[in-house]
Amino acid sequence: MTTSALITTAFLVIEYAIKIIAIGVVPENRRPGAAQAWLLLILFLPVVGLPLFLLIGSPYVRGRRHRIQDQANQVIREYTASYPMLPATAEASPAVASLVGLNRTLASLPCVLGISRGLHADYEKSISAITRAVHAAEQYVHVEMYILALDSTTTDFFSAMGDAVRRGVKVRLLYDHLGSRGYPGFKEMDRRLTRDGVEWHRLMPIDLVRGRWRRPDLRNHRKLVVIDGSVAFMGSQNMIDSSYLKPGNLKAGRHWVDLNIELGGEIVRAIEAVFETDWYTETGERLGLSRPTAAPEGLVNGPERTAFQLVPSGPGFPTEPNLRLFTSLIHLAQRRLSIVSPYFVPDESLQAAITTAAYRGVSVELFVSEKADQFMVHHAQRSYYGPLLESGVRIFRYPAPTILHSKFFTVDDEAGVIGSSNMDMRSFALDYEISLLGFGGSFVAELQQVAEHYREVCRELTPQDWARRGWRDRYLDNVMRLTAALQ
Repeated sequence: MTTSALITTAFLVIEYAIKIIAIGVVPENRRPGAAQAWLLLILFLPVVGLPLFLLIGSPYVRGRRHRIQDQANQVIREYTASYPMLPATAEASPAVASLVGLNRTLASLPCVLGISRGLHADYEKSISAITRAVHAAEQYVHVEMYILALDSTTTDFFSAMGDAVRRGVKVRLLYDHLGSRGYPGFKEMDRRLTRDGVEWHRLMPIDLVRGRWRRPDLRNHRKLVVIDGSVAFMGSQNMIDSSYLKPGNLKAGRHWVDLNIELGGEIVRAIEAVFETDWYTETGERLGLSRPTAAPEGLVNGPERTAFQLVPSGPGFPTEPNLRLFTSLIHLAQRRLSIVSPYFVPDESLQAAITTAAYRGVSVELFVSEKADQFMVHHAQRSYYGPLLESGVRIFRYPAPTILHSKFFTVDDEAGVIGSSNMDMRSFALDYEISLLGFGGSFVAELQQVAEHYREVCRELTPQDWARRGWRDRYLDNVMRLTAALQ
């Protein structure tokens, strides 16, 4: 046998060995759809599929970050052990109360009373509200952002942080390394933060020179700001210009539409606990998780009281608490379900919950962008529209080139959720997220008003429109659907 023939035979043996091993290894602890997608990639393109699987394909996320999250959860459970499952004055149906118990079991944080100081649906005004709160800070400012950029829209916010430092306020800031680094002014932003005295660190940093490496597909997608432990902001909005500064966006006139909520009361401490955990994970510094205090009497008896529960999720939470909350809450819907999600690529359980609600006679509406900003996500998302429309779900698409980036949903007039989590498998398993469950007060009605505004702006996708789509889009939708499950 010639040398060439030996090499060819060896390659064939290795290739078939890889394929045989993959069939027995890949499905372990993985959803059937994800297992099938990985196997297709490995079997048909082993040169690409195997290295990619070894890099990002493991369903297990263990190590230091996982241990820290376990420790933080234990501390939170000890500090809040005396808290009842529901605040004394909170009103909730037995079904919603059971979900509060689910969240506490999976994510540790209790349900507490809080104040919704209002939703911020205007992009620039939302940043201005955060900036004003930083200007009013007396003790400390904690900022955590997936994307942080220094530009003409955010410069006042950076100035407010610098002014706060000069007043003696402690300003701590975290931003996701890969999430932020691709935007203009990245190095200048770091220099300015250092010059202004802001104590800043990168979340999930990748720095091969300094030996800092981790799976690049695991990111911290949270967006939150806490001032003096009394005011907090959270939601879908990053700290960057609404065009995201990309030349293609500027040329197309593309801007992002987001939604933040401003909060007061006990719920602020829950948001701060998430920041403190992430700060310790990146820096090793313990900020000191203080024991929560009882809500002020005015809050307990006031007309605007709302019961809130923060649900953190991500690789440190292998039980996927956001997915379980979303799916369970949707199953409770009796009359009306409104979902706003920029990246809607659900797993089987979430898709079944939504379509089942529609088949039960619930009025279900889904708000998405007419054209997503990511090619693969755009077509993967579209691949779910057919079954949704068949079940009776109404799909409203925010007109391009605008990107609808808000993330919230409401169930009847009873409960709502707002936060950073998309309804896709990345947000359920790979990204660190925060979601806020709320019921009581005016919280749900305020979310519904925002959805009403979106409904007026959007164009409804009808079954007839969907049936007329071209063969190219059909093909791309089906192909990209396979990529949605690659975890």
